[in-house]
Amino acid sequence: MEAVTEGSWESLPVPLSAGVLRALRELRFQHMTPVQSATIPLFMSNKDVAAEAVTGSGKTLAFVIPILEILLRREEKLKKMQVGAIIITPTRELAIQIDEVLSHFTKHFPRFSQILLIGGRNPMEDVEKFKERGGNIIVATPGRLEDLFRRKADGLDLASCVKSLDVLVLDEADRLLDMGFEASLNAILDFLPKQRRTGLFSATQTQEVENLVRAGLRNPVRISVKEKGVAATNTQKTPTRLENYYMICKADEKFNQLVHFLRQHKQEKHLVFFSTCACVEYYGKALESLIKQVTIMSIHGKMKHKRNKIFTEFRKLPGGILVCTDVMARGIDIPEVHWVLQYDPPSSARFALFAACQHFRVRLTLLLGGSSAFVHRCGRTARIGNVGSALVFLLPMEESYVNFLSINQKCPMQEMKPQTNVLDLLPKLKSMALADRAVFEKGMKAFVSYVQAYAKHECNLIFRIKDLDFASLARGFALLKMPKMPELRGKCFPDFTPVTVNTDSISFKDKNREKQRQKKLEQQRKEREENEGKKKFIKNKAWSKQKAKREKKKKVTAKRKREEGSDMEDEDMEELLNDTRLLKRLKKGKISEEEFEKKLTGSQSRLKAETVADIESED
Repeated sequence: MEAVTEGSWESLPVPLSAGVLRALRELRFQHMTPVQSATIPLFMSNKDVAAEAVTGSGKTLAFVIPILEILLRREEKLKKMQVGAIIITPTRELAIQIDEVLSHFTKHFPRFSQILLIGGRNPMEDVEKFKERGGNIIVATPGRLEDLFRRKADGLDLASCVKSLDVLVLDEADRLLDMGFEASLNAILDFLPKQRRTGLFSATQTQEVENLVRAGLRNPVRISVKEKGVAATNTQKTPTRLENYYMICKADEKFNQLVHFLRQHKQEKHLVFFSTCACVEYYGKALESLIKQVTIMSIHGKMKHKRNKIFTEFRKLPGGILVCTDVMARGIDIPEVHWVLQYDPPSSARFALFAACQHFRVRLTLLLGGSSAFVHRCGRTARIGNVGSALVFLLPMEESYVNFLSINQKCPMQEMKPQTNVLDLLPKLKSMALADRAVFEKGMKAFVSYVQAYAKHECNLIFRIKDLDFASLARGFALLKMPKMPELRGKCFPDFTPVTVNTDSISFKDKNREKQRQKKLEQQRKEREENEGKKKFIKNKAWSKQKAKREKKKKVTAKRKREEGSDMEDEDMEELLNDTRLLKRLKKGKISEEEFEKKLTGSQSRLKAETVADIESED
């Protein structure tokens, strides 16, 4: 379809109601963005839409306004327990944000009730709230909504309530599928009437979203909106007013560069992305200690009840630092974010990059990932025409990621050189770990989680774990010693010097935690003393089960050897093992050379006899 040029709200072919226009004036939205001017007329004229637009382009209003207009035009007024519209979004934070935007409009329409259904609180509270107030418009995350559909025994028949549904919106549709909500979405769709308007909104259109479009939409209009000045052949997904930078620095220099940067930009508002929840926990605490007079908050997916409060508080702050994982990467609109800092490049959101191989004139499909998530992270700044900046920290071996983003996303990036004469804060971080076991344990967990996440990186042609400098990485995490983990087994690290202190002696600053730890250590010491000299058996496990486990292990080992191409029979293997045992006994002086020869000859004679017997039996 041809792009509709943006204009005033009054210029829409279908007029908006007075209450909607009043809310738009209050929010100071004078003009439509391209995605709004393209989507609203189609959605309001009862078309299913699948809209793709750069992040931060105003997609929320592109579905909130049509929802209200469609419900206002209903022949029959919605009753308290009737649901007219459902908006499904992948994260609680995004759901809260959409609910807030919606409330600016519904306050002008008292006839509509709205309800927010998200995790992090007791589902029975939502059941009682719905029964008491109703919910003509539901904003929900998939898990909680699916749960409420199954609460008939608790007095809520949501399946009956949605029979009046007019509009379903799936916001950040690709992220819904990336996060594993496909089963929940299918379960929800089974409860909904087929006669409805459906909208899919996202910054990227993946193959999975395309499959959902085919399954859930009827003759949809596809909308792909590009920013002004972006050529039709350009597939740039980041806002044009966003300045993207990258910095190449070693693993043990990265944290110092980050702190230096944040200290230089104290008055601004930042999002700092890490790859794992454990890294957020560790580095969030570290930044709190090292950067003074700045509000620093941390948020990640494993937080249950605190997430909503932290998100709401940070949105209201004029400046500060939010340390986070990709839970904050999609659709979230935090006012006046100046910088998005990616301490770790994203590891999720796979898609294909096609490269031409000129010498052989063939096309190669390389499974790479991370760039879609990169786009969404960057999109937390430079939203709706504002100016913003983003910086990603890369290790020297990861520099090809810049070219990958340039080819795949047409994402222009400028290099920012590492600052010189930067304070080395890693010794201070080590001192914090020595002074408090909580910091020491957080650092160890963060390192392990980072390495494991790196090993599973979808863009494994660029982010290869075998290229990681583990010693430099451990120094960058300010570790006191190397953790025990499979990825480090059998490796030596001459460039990493562990502390001479016995780390078991490091205590918790929290006296209660330390008391519990000492109690546990004492219990373990007693158990060791009791078990000294005894044959070790697994506690609370029957001997027969232990034996079965050993037998199973033997079978697995034998099978692996066969699969690896061993052509030795079991009898031959047993004979070889017997000969090896004899040789070991000879070397230790337990048997003489004469005894060794005698037993070796005897075993070989026995083998020969068994072989003859086998041949005769076959004959």
